[in-house]
Amino acid sequence: MTHRRQAAVRGLAAALATLVALTAAGCSSKAKTGDGKETGAGGIRTGEGVTDTTITLGALTDMTGVYATLGKSVTQAQQLYVKQANAAGGICGRKLELTVRDHGYDPQKALAAYTELEPKVVGYAQFIGSPFVAAVKQRVDGQDKGLVMPQAWSASLLGSPYIRVLGATYDVETINAVDFLVTEKGLAKGDKLGHVYFEGDYGENALKGSTYAAEKAGLTVVEQKIKPTDNDMSAQVAALKQAGVKAVLVSAGPRQAASLVGVAAATGLRVPVVGNNSAFAPQLLGTQAGPALEKMYWFASPSLPIGADTPVAKKLAADYAAAYPDDGLDNGVVAGWTAASAFGEILRKACEKGDLSREGVAKALLILSAHDPGFGMTHDFSDPKAPSSRESVIIQPDKKVPGGMRTVRQPFASEAAKEYTP
Repeated sequence: MTHRRQAAVRGLAAALATLVALTAAGCSSKAKTGDGKETGAGGIRTGEGVTDTTITLGALTDMTGVYATLGKSVTQAQQLYVKQANAAGGICGRKLELTVRDHGYDPQKALAAYTELEPKVVGYAQFIGSPFVAAVKQRVDGQDKGLVMPQAWSASLLGSPYIRVLGATYDVETINAVDFLVTEKGLAKGDKLGHVYFEGDYGENALKGSTYAAEKAGLTVVEQKIKPTDNDMSAQVAALKQAGVKAVLVSAGPRQAASLVGVAAATGLRVPVVGNNSAFAPQLLGTQAGPALEKMYWFASPSLPIGADTPVAKKLAADYAAAYPDDGLDNGVVAGWTAASAFGEILRKACEKGDLSREGVAKALLILSAHDPGFGMTHDFSDPKAPSSRESVIIQPDKKVPGGMRTVRQPFASEAAKEYTP
């Protein structure tokens, strides 16, 4: 991201923070509670995004930018969840609706879409892009108070009662990735570890994790900072090869990971490469980098892959394939479904308490301390200062497996990750 774009993000975030969300009062036959909220059908307290018949969720996604593949899968999985939930009777006597906006990983579009949807939704089952979520954090915490379940894992998002990271943050995930390299790929004290990372929240949070883990393991980190618009990793590979690294971490997008691994294999830097969960898409296996990815690339994930041998995974894979026969399976499907199912469970608990307002949803979130969406992890949302899990799964690309991914290390949290404070 250029300095100009970073300035635009900061400026737009500041502007957003000064806005007051306006909701038209309109005419209503519902009774008002003492705090100005409405009491709707069944005596349920309601608010923004909730009527007697519907509960509307927002999805701020990227279907045309750097994470287009992820965004499409996340969105379609959430649309599938909504369809199936409604077929089963909905939630709290109401049908779910998902309102989608594509920001194309552009900060101006992301913030404009957030502003547009804010009065219309109870919260967001999707918000791709750590920098964009961070840009509205002050507004979310201060005045909007709508639950956000981002497809972003930066530790900068922790501490909010309303923005809740689903799975290990990038720093914790990277610490687990280093543990995998040390325990299973021969990385040893005194070795150099390369780290190619996006500038901004995502990459720099991951760098904190690699720096921490390297210090614990006696490693030296060789940094290579890149922009989201950098797609050719030739210069980075050359620098890492000259430095004599024994392994490489990549905290970037799928294109950057594929370029990195492909160039490394072609130029003789045949060392293990491990990415964060955002740095792989199975579609890469059909590119020239595919064979190299299968041999020397792994990535850490906050869940088992879509091809996992669990009842939920098998059903979701079959249902998704039936609903979207022209689209492949990837972990965006898991991420989207996991967030939507967690949001659905929170809404059910809020309904049990008789309060579907944003405040009621936030209170319900705090009592969801052992949510199991069926992909190997149990999520605890009771502490806003902590990620819902510190565990990671290590996955290797494999075109022979459904979804193009196979698990090589089951869910684990390294000792360093357990001791670390995000």
